[in-house]
Amino acid sequence: METCRAHRIDPYRYLTWLFQRLPLANTVDEYDALLPWKMPADIP
Repeated sequence: METCRAHRIDPYRYLTWLFQRLPLANTVDEYDALLPWKMPADIP
């Protein structure tokens, strides 16, 4: 959560986005794409 705050990302939005995508991740690159600072800015 502190990483989200440091990057000015709403933790609730990030966790919602993350938990939708996490079950689909299989590779290191896919997990890497789920880091907070890689979340698309246009996610509601």
